[in-house]
Amino acid sequence: MLRLSRKGQYGVRAIFEIARGQGNKPVPIKEIAERQAVSVAYLEQILNKLKNGGLIRSVKGPGGGYMLSKKPEDISISAILNELEGPVAITSCLDPEEGCVRVDGCVTYMLWKSLGEKIDAFLRTVTLKDLITGTLFKKNLKLKVTRSKRVRSPRRAARGDLM
Repeated sequence: MLRLSRKGQYGVRAIFEIARGQGNKPVPIKEIAERQAVSVAYLEQILNKLKNGGLIRSVKGPGGGYMLSKKPEDISISAILNELEGPVAITSCLDPEEGCVRVDGCVTYMLWKSLGEKIDAFLRTVTLKDLITGTLFKKNLKLKVTRSKRVRSPRRAARGDLM
């Protein structure tokens, strides 16, 4: 089954804590680690990658910590995961570093490529602001309600009833 790595999961959770708690002051790494139950050592590696990718910046000294480099609405989940894991590559044949000699004749190559593109397209639409405000969940709830109005149960469909 498809799975996001721990690095990706922890990275999104860590930058969420920075976005949620930042205000005008940096968020200490220890606070992020405690809130998300991640070791400081592992978190340092993750935050360093996000910093090198320009998504966050560090402030040294007393009262130091991490801050976003951009507004929460300008940081997509795709951008975070791309910095930590690289582009979405559902199979090794789609990984630019691995590639595959069968690409030209592979019956499933386009299937996996299309799925990866759809996942990345969705993740590009979700921002840190959506996670902070809960907008993503409201969008999904609205989508489910809209879809459910169009779907009839098999029993009602047989009788010709509408929802």
